[in-house]
Amino acid sequence: MATSTTKALAGDEPPGPSHRTGGDGAARRRGALLHRLDIKGAPYAFVAPFFVVFAAFSFYPLVYTSWISLHDVELATLDVMEWVAFDNYVELWGDSRFWNALRNTITIGVISTVPQLMMALGLAHLLNYRMRASLFFRVASLVPYATSVAAAALVFTMIFERDFGMINWALGTVGIDPVNWEADKWPAQAAISTIVIWRWTGYNALLYLAAMQAIPADRYEAASLDGASRWQQFTHVTVPGIRSTIVFTIVLSTIGATQLFGEPLIFGQGPNGITGGADNQYQTLGLLLYEEGWKNYQMGRSATVAWAMFMLLVLVFVAHRLIRRLRSRTS
Repeated sequence: MATSTTKALAGDEPPGPSHRTGGDGAARRRGALLHRLDIKGAPYAFVAPFFVVFAAFSFYPLVYTSWISLHDVELATLDVMEWVAFDNYVELWGDSRFWNALRNTITIGVISTVPQLMMALGLAHLLNYRMRASLFFRVASLVPYATSVAAAALVFTMIFERDFGMINWALGTVGIDPVNWEADKWPAQAAISTIVIWRWTGYNALLYLAAMQAIPADRYEAASLDGASRWQQFTHVTVPGIRSTIVFTIVLSTIGATQLFGEPLIFGQGPNGITGGADNQYQTLGLLLYEEGWKNYQMGRSATVAWAMFMLLVLVFVAHRLIRRLRSRTS
């Protein structure tokens, strides 16, 4: 029969009771330490890498573009910078193209976001009912979102074409003269907004649908017992139940509207796409940024436009927070 020492040398047993006791105590202490770290430090350990990556790929571009915006820099010679302090911001403030692009961004954002979210809310409400082939309709609502911006913009550009477009053909059947969708300001902005609405309505509808399905069914049963109609249940149960999701989609749509670029660029069908039409009638801040940096080769001005877009989003966020605080105080 093998001794304990032999077993210990063979790896079948610890060498002795003293070592075993000390090892067990160290193991228990180590286990308790890991347990405390698992409870208190695990979330931070998992979240910390994300913030490191976020800092590397988010804060650095912000700092770098802010530094460039304080210089006169050309695209061909990025390593040659001339310090101009806030001259780029002063020039941007007095540039009529910037204010025109800002107005276009706001108007296109409003006429694309408001109908889009209202249609998405109604579509989600319909999809929330038990219906045949519901999975098919849910997947079909994501097809526009899965379509590339270039493909969608090209198709809608042909639909809104002045001489051979489907929209003008339909208008001609009822006696309405053809509309020059690309050359006129409001028709161009309406056409671009149509592309945005078509692409994002289904995506937002699925977000609303997921939030609606999380609402407890007993709320609807209680409202039905109280005599509430379907519309009253929608306004008093469904909408308050998904309020946070509605706010989330409004924030996403606001960010998307501020960064609108691909749709108006392709809708212009050539050089006019960069300038937002011959008279800048649908030039957004994203197009102005691109024009300054990659057409005029002025990277300092382009970075200034980028920071103006960022500050616009910050102002919208601060205004939203102030409105929420005022509402909570008054209530």
